[in-house]
Amino acid sequence: MTEFDAKREERIRRLLEHLRNDTTDQFEGTVSFSPTEFTDADLAARERELIFARVPSIVAHSSEIPEPNDFITLQLPRNNAIVVRQPDGGIKAFVNQCRHRGALLEEAASGKCRLFSCGYHRWSYDTDGTLRTITRDNTFGDLDRSQFGLLELPAEERHGFIWVIDSVGAEIDVAAWLGPEMDEVLAGYKLDNLVSFRAEGFDEPCNWKLMQDAFLDGYHIQYAHPNTAGKIVHTNVYAFEDYGRHCRWLAPRKTIDRWIDEDPGDQSLAKHVTESHLLLPNSTLLRLPDNHFELLTFRPDPVDPGRCRMEMRVIVPRLEETSYDEETWNKRWQRNWQILLDVLHAEDFPLLRGSQRALASQDAGPMVFGRNEVANQVFHRETQRLLAADDAS
Repeated sequence: MTEFDAKREERIRRLLEHLRNDTTDQFEGTVSFSPTEFTDADLAARERELIFARVPSIVAHSSEIPEPNDFITLQLPRNNAIVVRQPDGGIKAFVNQCRHRGALLEEAASGKCRLFSCGYHRWSYDTDGTLRTITRDNTFGDLDRSQFGLLELPAEERHGFIWVIDSVGAEIDVAAWLGPEMDEVLAGYKLDNLVSFRAEGFDEPCNWKLMQDAFLDGYHIQYAHPNTAGKIVHTNVYAFEDYGRHCRWLAPRKTIDRWIDEDPGDQSLAKHVTESHLLLPNSTLLRLPDNHFELLTFRPDPVDPGRCRMEMRVIVPRLEETSYDEETWNKRWQRNWQILLDVLHAEDFPLLRGSQRALASQDAGPMVFGRNEVANQVFHRETQRLLAADDAS
């Protein structure tokens, strides 16, 4: 057993003690917060500038653009963006804007191309961002082409994910942002050997932090998901680790119950837990017992504090790394995808839409996180630190 696995087994034994004693890991105290955190336009603008324009966040799994010239486009909190695989295997991200008259350069959500060509006047750019063609350049006039390439957003590939800072000219260092603990955790999962089975995004009438909070919360499972997740995972029981900016926690699945009254000895109980991670600023990564992962990411709307973009990904072992034939492999992961989709659309999303409406009430009152809502407390503590850093500078 590796040291990584041994530490997990120690935490699983802590979960068993919690189940035996009806306890959980807790913070020192409760924390109050205001409805305006989810509705205030000025605060939302500060979050876009002080969080997303300064720190790395995940925009895709590497397998979604596996080959040179593969690209995706997306709406970030501050910029429309293109992320494209380079001929040398690296990745670059650009503002999705033609430098001539500002047209949206690429409208497709994904694809493959050897150059980006603007539909307005047909200026074109190489995939490294270099301005390649000015149509009818003999009549256009003199121009230093080196000054009119695509504007580059900082991007880095690490642990199988593509990370971007949503600000031209910023510097990116994903390892430094993750810190040694979380960087080691993600390295241990070897996510770069896996593949994104499917990715899909949804525009929801909810603040991004409201959505993120729901997927850090193991306190609601029995009540909001009584016939789905509530039948599988215990409610309000965690073995928690606080890494500062990020955190992770184990939650016991109900298959562990036989060991509440029996000594499991030295055998591994890893198949009886779900391992979750907050990757600040806006992602929840879940590791399931069969070693597939679910990534849930929440990005604020560029203008409206009451809207966000939620993206979900199911990340799985490659077909050739399993004993499945292609049909079985597809059916297995499609079933997992559909379960996640059904829970989100039938249970989580309606509840959160209602929450956003309630928070917009003129006399909505202060609220509170309990000592048991540990990941939520870390998330709000760390977003507040990011916002306060500008005041201290």
